[in-house]
This record gives sequence, C-alpha cells and structure tokens, in this order.
Amino acid sequence: MIHRYNSEDKALLAVDCIIFGFDKEELKILLIKRDFEPQKGRWSLMGGFLKRSEDLDQAASRILHELTGINNVYMEQLYNFSKIDRDPVERTVSVAYYALINIEEHNEELTQQYSAKWFNISEAPQLIFDHDRMVRKAISRLRYRTSTMPIGFELLPQKFTMRQLQKMYEAILGEKLDKRNFINKINALDILHKTDEKNMESSKKGSFLYMFDEDKYKRKAADGFSFKL
Repeated sequence: MIHRYNSEDKALLAVDCIIFGFDKEELKILLIKRDFEPQKGRWSLMGGFLKRSEDLDQAASRILHELTGINNVYMEQLYNFSKIDRDPVERTVSVAYYALINIEEHNEELTQQYSAKWFNISEAPQLIFDHDRMVRKAISRLRYRTSTMPIGFELLPQKFTMRQLQKMYEAILGEKLDKRNFINKINALDILHKTDEKNMESSKKGSFLYMFDEDKYKRKAADGFSFKL
C-alpha cells in the first residue's frame, strides 16, 4: 500500500505569514526584501516550508519566530493558494496565515535585527507571486473578525486611549466612524477597564487610558454575549 504513494505527484507545501501592525494612526503590514532568485530584491511576505515533523500551525509559529524573533502572538490560518504556476521554481501549494503584532513592543527588533520594514497598507509595494492576493484575503478576514471578536486589541498597547481604539478600528475597516456612536457602542459592550491614568500627548487635560478586560469578556462570552460593532 505504501508503495502506491511513489507514483503520485509531489508538491512542496509553503507557509506564508501576513503580519499586521498598527502605529496609532495607520494599519501596517510587515514585509521583507527577497534575497534570492527568482524575483530577488522585490518585496515579499515572510514565509518558509512545512517540515515533516510539524503540523501547519507549528510551521507558521516557527517561521514567524525565525523571521521576526516573536512568539505568542495572535495568528489565524487564512486560506490555501494552489495555482499550478504560482511559484516558477517548483510546484508549491501555500497555506497563508495572518498575525497581529503590537508595533510598540516589537518594532525595534523587527526592523533592525531582521531587516523587515513596515508599510502603510495603502502604500505597500507590489509583492512577488500571488502575495498581493493573500494580503487582500487577509484584510477581508481581519475586517470581519474585528467586527465580531475583540482581536483588534492585539494591535494596541496594554493601555490605550479611546481615540487610539477608534483610530485602530477606522484603519482596519477603511472608513470613518462617528465618535459618539463609537464610544456608545464600546461602552455598551462593557469589556474595558478605565484606569486612573491619562495620556497627556493629545491635550492639556489629557485622555484617560483604558485596558481590555479579557477575563470579563470570556465570562460574558460563556454566557452567550456577542461582540459586535
């Protein structure tokens, strides 16, 4: 029975990671310059190949760590890309993941140690192969997820202002939100903790800092609570 596999076609299985960040104003994507042919010198997503000893999730985590030095971030399997000619070197199927990273915590090690660069989504260069299609798919998924789950908080520092929170949602959704309606919706969810601290950068009075209460959200979710903006 095993020998029957020998006559089957073989293909490589790649894992590509779409890494999003937020810089208080814009949604960003982390890219690297390809340092080998084909298409050497062009911008690319971060990726690698599945090893025999790991499953896809393990491969995605390993590749993300090898290329960024980062562990334990939000990551979700997105889609598979299998057009026959997507990679001119070898028949390669790619499984794409997207990840959410807090830029403030990781920006220096990413850009200096790993030669990666952040681009605003609206200003990102054209990417190799079908990576632009992967990014479009990831943005669509991210917009849906952030409207139905509190994963957007992964992009923010632990303490944030209400303005930063609104700007983050506007950057992801690609549209302006009414300030009063947004604050009312967020307050109605009752999953934020208002601290006594203020961010004094925005005005003389300052803006109160908030924290996402993950434990409270999990308790509410267990009781059937639905997160929806």
